[in-house]
Amino acid sequence: MYKILIVEDDKSISRLLELELSHEGYDTKIANDGDEAIKFYEDFKPDVILLDIMLPIRDGFEIAEIIRNYDKDIGIIMLTAKGELENRVEGLKYADDYIVKPFEIEEIFARLEALLRRLNKSKDYLTVDGINMYLDRMQVYVNEDEIHLSLTEFNILKTLMINKNIVVSKEKIMEEVWGYTEEENKNIVEVYMNYLRKKLGEASKYIKTVRGVGYVIREE
Repeated sequence: MYKILIVEDDKSISRLLELELSHEGYDTKIANDGDEAIKFYEDFKPDVILLDIMLPIRDGFEIAEIIRNYDKDIGIIMLTAKGELENRVEGLKYADDYIVKPFEIEEIFARLEALLRRLNKSKDYLTVDGINMYLDRMQVYVNEDEIHLSLTEFNILKTLMINKNIVVSKEKIMEEVWGYTEEENKNIVEVYMNYLRKKLGEASKYIKTVRGVGYVIREE
């Protein structure tokens, strides 16, 4: 489960984000000022920070600079009423994305999912609860036991893990794994998914079928 730290002193906005993100399966925590943001970053270890700029004690620019100096890989999306060009330029020195208020929650989801995909693709290591994938070595472990997958099975699992908590269509899997999409061949995805689930054993419970759409891997 991805962890999202919401840094926002407007309680109506922070509560809305918390409810909507929790409903989508994200683990969330709220910080209301600059000092809390630093503390919760250290304790909570979020994957992404949704960061307001105008905050008590420390502003978002300072927070982003401090955290980025410690953690080059963390995702930061700035949410702010400051839409002027100079503020965008300053924010994007440290943040991955910049969204101006007022915003629609669907935009938050879309930007967040895109950022998580980029972050995961840049890593050599992916994990979903007890499933650990080492991309550089092409090895998969369930807990401490290595699972030997074919190249196709490995690539299907990689596609799901890169898009953790996001439903991936059969067409998307075919495109990523086989490089083409043909309606009459979509059942090949089901065949290989059955092979993959058998090899994962107990850990296959994390792969859910979304009827009529595709598959999603998520922690329970």
